[in-house]
Amino acid sequence: MGKLKLGSLFDGSGGFPLGGLLSGIEPVWASEIEPFPIRVTTRRLPFVKHYGDINRLHGDEIEPVDIITFGSPCTDLSIAGKREGLEGRQSGLFHQAIRVIKEMRHKTNGNYPKFIVFENVPGAFSSNKGEDFRIVLEEIIKICDDKISVPGCAKWQPAGCVMGDGFSIAWRVLDADAWGVPQRRKRIYLVGHLTGICAGKVL
Repeated sequence: MGKLKLGSLFDGSGGFPLGGLLSGIEPVWASEIEPFPIRVTTRRLPFVKHYGDINRLHGDEIEPVDIITFGSPCTDLSIAGKREGLEGRQSGLFHQAIRVIKEMRHKTNGNYPKFIVFENVPGAFSSNKGEDFRIVLEEIIKICDDKISVPGCAKWQPAGCVMGDGFSIAWRVLDADAWGVPQRRKRIYLVGHLTGICAGKVL
């Protein structure tokens, strides 16, 4: 078996591709619109293809990868923002990521991507009185099974797992200071194993 391949949506300055490299995973392509982060990654990771605006990206037209990462914009989910949630102009781009993943899955008969990694602020738990994180879970689950609905929850736990027929999702709040970063920076990390039940183990 060759190296796992990774594609990064909302790439920023290439954090997920760098993490992939350090873990023996091959970054293949990225999607980002901000000029400065793109300059950083094209300089540091010149072998990664850049596709630009996610709104113009189609999952059935790009190279299939084993892992798709997406730290979709947190602006409308953060407690520091206006709290427009997933209906907001920026955080609503989460749905574009789901579209790209579904298109790739359809093109590859459900074989790719095998894993997804979603990252966002803990404010996603409380945005829209918990409804936005419910939608996140449901939309990810519907990649594999569009007949499943997720019940509402007013207070989401900082860690959890959903197991389905041949797929699994696990999430957990992690703080950057546990890895030596000199600041508190909590984020939700969610792993979806779209072709198996190892999401919790991977996370």
